[in-house]
Amino acid sequence: MLSDKLKNGLIEQMNYEFYSAHAYMAAAAYCSAESLDGFANFFLVQAEEERFHGMKFYHFLNDMGERVYVHGFDSPNNEFSSVLNTFEKGLEQEKDVTQRIYKLADMALDEREHATMTFLNWFIEEQIEEESLFDDLIQKLKRIDSDSNAFFMLEEELGKRKFNVSE
Repeated sequence: MLSDKLKNGLIEQMNYEFYSAHAYMAAAAYCSAESLDGFANFFLVQAEEERFHGMKFYHFLNDMGERVYVHGFDSPNNEFSSVLNTFEKGLEQEKDVTQRIYKLADMALDEREHATMTFLNWFIEEQIEEESLFDDLIQKLKRIDSDSNAFFMLEEELGKRKFNVSE
């Protein structure tokens, strides 16, 4: 049985994963409004991934015999100044998630809650990939700057991205 503190932290993180999906939907909406469907696709897939992460928390909590509570959340940012800005905001979001996961992992370690520690290790590895992905895309966008051919090649590449359940 999980402590109330750890259980509530896991529930909060589950809800934050669903919030993150909304944040990525907002970025996708911005890209769609700018007729940048490849970039929009990237963020739509990212939103699916965040919902998948939220459901991992949901199932873990249920498997641990805990009652899950779904909470509402504030509206995500809907204002972006550029495609680059959508990815910069995404990296900020991912860094925030990483810090939240670390906090939960520290709590599980302090409580010697081994099942939760094992569960959270998957997320720690996932966050390394997430931050790296966003950082790489930001660096690419900065490098291509005003090269419209490179910009549209990147957009085309991101338009092919699909959600993979094994992620």
